[in-house]
Amino acid sequence: MLEDRMAAAADPIAPKIGQQPGPQTPPAPWPSAYPQGYAVVDVETTGLARDDRIISAAVYQLDAQGEVQDHWYTLVNPQRDPGPVWIHGLTSAVLDDAPLFPEIVPELSRRLADRVLVAHNAMFDWSMIAREYARASATAPVQQRLCTIALSKELRLPLPNHKLETLAAHYGVVQERAHHALDDARVLAETFRPSLRRAAQEDLRLPLLSCQPLTEWSDAPAPRQRASASSYRPTSWRPSRKRPACPYPNPGRYASGGRLVQGMRVAFSGDTSVDRELLEDRAIEAGLHVATSVSRLTSLLVTNDPDARTSKTAKAASFGTVVIDEAAFMQLLQDVAPAPASG
Repeated sequence: MLEDRMAAAADPIAPKIGQQPGPQTPPAPWPSAYPQGYAVVDVETTGLARDDRIISAAVYQLDAQGEVQDHWYTLVNPQRDPGPVWIHGLTSAVLDDAPLFPEIVPELSRRLADRVLVAHNAMFDWSMIAREYARASATAPVQQRLCTIALSKELRLPLPNHKLETLAAHYGVVQERAHHALDDARVLAETFRPSLRRAAQEDLRLPLLSCQPLTEWSDAPAPRQRASASSYRPTSWRPSRKRPACPYPNPGRYASGGRLVQGMRVAFSGDTSVDRELLEDRAIEAGLHVATSVSRLTSLLVTNDPDARTSKTAKAASFGTVVIDEAAFMQLLQDVAPAPASG
């Protein structure tokens, strides 16, 4: 494990921490409901599937107003092929002497405890961390997370897309080494600070989501194709999954206040508290059809951010599809009506 001073001495990125431009005077008054501290996180992984592993992790601890307090970086031995080396640059030889994930759990937990986890596409980073903790028979001390993509949307930043490099360019933050966990976390910390202060100045509600620990896990790998240099798509982290065909016909639209019925087509949009793949698995086990897009045949759209300007929410509004949040959906899953008997 690389401690703070060791990381600073060994990596040319570290000495430049805190030198990026940004507001130095926090706005007043500060919203009393805002969190008291943040842990800005970035992880590099062997791939994008649920059986992939973390190979490096970085955490920047920030105070309530976004000032950097501390930073930490470590490599992690995934005990398997490191995946797309041409992206992250971490070979098996580099990772062989790195600690295993269970060995970094105490230090990582200390860095995360009592703080809101902040990440760019936080659902991915949280999912990877939660799975690693589950494999280690431990629980991550994280209650809430904040996605900087969602925050950028709340602030209505004039961004052509939501890539980290685009957000960095908007705030004038220089990115030294893309896909290096320490530098990505530094860049994110430096861009999060002005975003947080602008949100505080406008007294905006932060898009916080609860983090549910992963209480079930199987080491059986999920079926997938091996990534190659030509097929790997770093702009789309969620790999496609081959789901079993739903055995029930679509009974139609969901009616507000009613019960879900087996065969209904359910689509998901945005970040979720429960691991997305587990949420989809629960829907499939209940006899629902998980759809990847919204059409006139979609029975229900599940999203925690119905006001987000996404293609799914826009289509749901145009088709009159009912939209509910994740908590309501989880409640409905407890009592799904059986499919109507066919003639």
